[in-house]
Amino acid sequence: MTPAARLACAADPARSRGRRLPEPAAPTRSEFQRDRDRIIHSTAFRRLVYKTQVFLNHEGDLFRTRLTHSLEVAQLGRSIARSLGLDEDLVEAVALAHDLGHTPFGHAGQDVLDACMQGHGGFEHNLQSLRVVDHLEQRYARFDGLNLCFETREGILKHCSRRNAELIEATEPGGIATRFLHGGQPSLEAQLCNLADEVAYNAHDVDDGVRSGLIELEQLLAVDLVREHWRSALDEHPQLTGKRLLAETIRRMLSAQVYDIIDATRAALAETAPPDADAVRCAEKPLLRFSADMRTRSTALKRFLFVNLYRHPQVQVTRARAEEVLRDLFGVYASDPAQLPADFADRPDRERACADYIAGMTDRFAIREHQRLTGKHLF
Repeated sequence: MTPAARLACAADPARSRGRRLPEPAAPTRSEFQRDRDRIIHSTAFRRLVYKTQVFLNHEGDLFRTRLTHSLEVAQLGRSIARSLGLDEDLVEAVALAHDLGHTPFGHAGQDVLDACMQGHGGFEHNLQSLRVVDHLEQRYARFDGLNLCFETREGILKHCSRRNAELIEATEPGGIATRFLHGGQPSLEAQLCNLADEVAYNAHDVDDGVRSGLIELEQLLAVDLVREHWRSALDEHPQLTGKRLLAETIRRMLSAQVYDIIDATRAALAETAPPDADAVRCAEKPLLRFSADMRTRSTALKRFLFVNLYRHPQVQVTRARAEEVLRDLFGVYASDPAQLPADFADRPDRERACADYIAGMTDRFAIREHQRLTGKHLF
């Protein structure tokens, strides 16, 4: 597909709102390319290879991890960005960074840390991703974190509670948290990453769910979005069965959603005609969107996966064990900070230090630490 002409309302690295600590421009890379490269070389990015998406690392070598999920989001995002005339490098940077703050054991880990941190500011994985790139990475001589551009940081902060938005706004007036307090939208590139995230995890969770044996393709045929593309695959290739039929169905689902996003977004942009990126931020609702019909169908698939995969009894058993691991770890570290590495143990905000350390763990490191500290063998 021929790349579209750059949109006037796309993010422009030459007009970035800049970094928290000003730096000279790179001679060979745009500001957003530089952000992407910093993210790829970060320690937090490498850890994603051993962080759970749905299935734990030891449950199979071919299931998605946070790393492969992030790569799939980046691929979808770049494809759509190229067709719409958005900044591909910013889309890629946000996609690769959006899960850097995710805990081990997926959403189970987030829920446990949030419960442990009640009374101490709570825990939000989107905010944790921002903490990683703003503070926790230690790679540069002049600053903590990665010192990313405003636009990349804005995209990383996908959700934010009002309380945390107020705290960010107090230190960064008119910055990345303003929209959570006064309304508005992030850049089109950030909006695209939000939608590409949804498309990616719906598709790969169908694949992983069937591969695991926890859901059957026949069950999925109750979902309109799956059934339509399963039928079209068989109409064109009646000999298809098994893995090839599933893969062809998912491929067609992905293509249909990508084309729908492109068409629906072009229509929204033609109707509103935002003159620049800041005008996009003033919109009442996202301009990067599904059509109404595709939104309904995508939501139906998401609901199916929630009931039949994420709440499957076998997944719930694993989830319960994962929750016990992280609760125990938090309890040990909070009561005995000497068990933490020195750079965490020496911090005055003990509970936040515990949460930061645990959130940065891979699944397998958390399991090993739990066994070492408690003597329990849950996995």
